[in-house]
Amino acid sequence: MTLAESLRACPIVAILRGLRPDEAVAVGEAIVAAGIRILEVPLNSPEPLRSIGRLARHFGQNALVGAGTVLDPAQVAGIAERGGRLIVTPHADPVIVRAAKEQGMFAVPGFFTPGEAFSLLAAGADGLKLFPAEAASPAVLKALMAVLPKGTPVLPVGGIGADNMAAWRAAGAAGFGVGSSLFRPGDTPAEVGARARALRDALEPV
Repeated sequence: MTLAESLRACPIVAILRGLRPDEAVAVGEAIVAAGIRILEVPLNSPEPLRSIGRLARHFGQNALVGAGTVLDPAQVAGIAERGGRLIVTPHADPVIVRAAKEQGMFAVPGFFTPGEAFSLLAAGADGLKLFPAEAASPAVLKALMAVLPKGTPVLPVGGIGADNMAAWRAAGAAGFGVGSSLFRPGDTPAEVGARARALRDALEPV
């Protein structure tokens, strides 16, 4: 699945910070069964490349699997070798974007200002992660969407849950990165699946 196809299927990126390799497939299955098709394993998780590899092998083209909290362009090749196809950063680094594109991967880097956004798009970013969203607002996103190139996917990340997604969608968000509202270390697959379904249900009226 491409980034655009995955967001059309469900505009939620599951941020699985703290995921362990031994639970990766079971947790991933619970999330994908709820309709979410983008799985992000932050690199500050335990053995993240092993988890990415297991998820990529298990889901193949049925889900878009990748890494978050990518801080160094040197990390990109190792993620690609494990089957990861998505690179997400917390910060605005065009060098990492270019490294991802050289590997044929999708890049969704973090930004907070218009200057950062345009710099990342010029480097080839496929989408933009508005981070930390708690420090912004739907009104800020609406203003940004007025000046960004039409069709630019912007995904707010940070403090996103079932109670506030509708306001962000109305302001132009193409999707969301959802972390602790979906998965926390120690959660069972059943608990994660229930939260994933609740998040998906919250999108239906929009």
